[in-house]
Amino acid sequence: MLRRIVGIETEYGITFSLKGQRRLSPDEVSRFLFRRVVAWGRSSNVFLENGSRLYLDVGSHPEYATAECDDLRDLVAQDKAGEAILRELVGYAQQQLVDEGVRGDIFLFKNNTDSSGNSYGCHENYCIERVDDLSRLEEVFIPFLVSRQIFAGAGKIVTSPRGSVYSMSQRAEHIWESISSATTRSRPIINTRDEPHADPERYRRLHVIVGDSNMNEFATFLKVGTAAVLLAMIEDRTTVLRDFTLASPINALRDISYDLWSKEPVKLQNGRDMTALEIQDDLCERATSFVESRDVPADQREAVRLWREVIDTYRHDPMSLADRVDWIAKLQLIERAREREGLALGDPRIALIDLLYHDTSMERGLHYRRQARGHARRMVGDEEIARAATTPPATTRAHLRGTFIRTAKEWRRDYTVDWVHLKLNDELQRTVLLKDPFRSSDERFNKLLYSMERREPHPWRD
Repeated sequence: MLRRIVGIETEYGITFSLKGQRRLSPDEVSRFLFRRVVAWGRSSNVFLENGSRLYLDVGSHPEYATAECDDLRDLVAQDKAGEAILRELVGYAQQQLVDEGVRGDIFLFKNNTDSSGNSYGCHENYCIERVDDLSRLEEVFIPFLVSRQIFAGAGKIVTSPRGSVYSMSQRAEHIWESISSATTRSRPIINTRDEPHADPERYRRLHVIVGDSNMNEFATFLKVGTAAVLLAMIEDRTTVLRDFTLASPINALRDISYDLWSKEPVKLQNGRDMTALEIQDDLCERATSFVESRDVPADQREAVRLWREVIDTYRHDPMSLADRVDWIAKLQLIERAREREGLALGDPRIALIDLLYHDTSMERGLHYRRQARGHARRMVGDEEIARAATTPPATTRAHLRGTFIRTAKEWRRDYTVDWVHLKLNDELQRTVLLKDPFRSSDERFNKLLYSMERREPHPWRD
């Protein structure tokens, strides 16, 4: 599979405070945040006109799942549109609190850990061919995910028995298994719960749990693009790939996270030792040969080209990747503050930098302040993000879902949707089942739309 459906689910951290003192619980803040969402769809779990899903997850975490994308720039725009949509909700909720006389500020963070040690995720979804043999994933894809921290990590100060130390990944300390059907009880690198949200005879949804939430557009583009190419190589049985099966994937995940400059090797099951950089370098070299000999989409070709650029730069001058890699950008901010003010890594003021890097506010957020100064490489423009907040990708099933929702709202028709179903809640209960996520047109859908538009508008049912 060369053309591939991809998506990202992001859980956000939320808090409300006045002068550093928490005044409302996350649950209370979330109720204010989702008042407008409930007004949109009479529920705190809704699909939006851009084809995405927005809901309140366990632990009072707002979660945004992008629409299905088959283009990496669409995915980046959809991911950033999620931030924009939630920023709008924060502004609305903030005004509601002011009107009710509640003083303080709502903070929405796109990160993966809180001050209590809890972790919340950024999950990647890849549509793959229906296959029950996952051995090649263990041999190649898991080592790729474990070692890609060098460009995909979001960075984190971790308190350890040795004191405060800086790590590449926020999620590394919270992953406990290699492959599992669980998601919270024992978080795995890859979740195997079989929910394809598509034709189960043809497709499987590969659910990647291990990734960090990225603020940098480049990092999002690269981590998903390289994974998509590698999956194509795994599915193509003629492509020769080395067996990188790790002796202990979880230990390797954590060891690599603390080995910022990729100096220490991790042990493979075959007895060899390799660094994260060596694993990535080998996979990138093979991916380069693969895209040169296959009709790979242009955006994935670009991802492989940028992969090589990042690996070579990381090898010779890693700090110059601060415009592209989140953990390096954050480390640069931290080290400059420490040098300027003589602070220890464990100082609360450094912890504040660690947190504010992920603030989604365009004014407060340290990533966005860097971006405004031209210190973060963009992959999409502000206009593309604004368009993605209201418009679904045109080339996938999301186009049908978004069009259906928009039209139903215009005609004030009661409806129910999920990833696969479009249903009109009227006397006939007409439903269209969309089992192919690659299809952006469907005659059954056209008939459903026509049946909706030819009737006079009427109020929502109670």
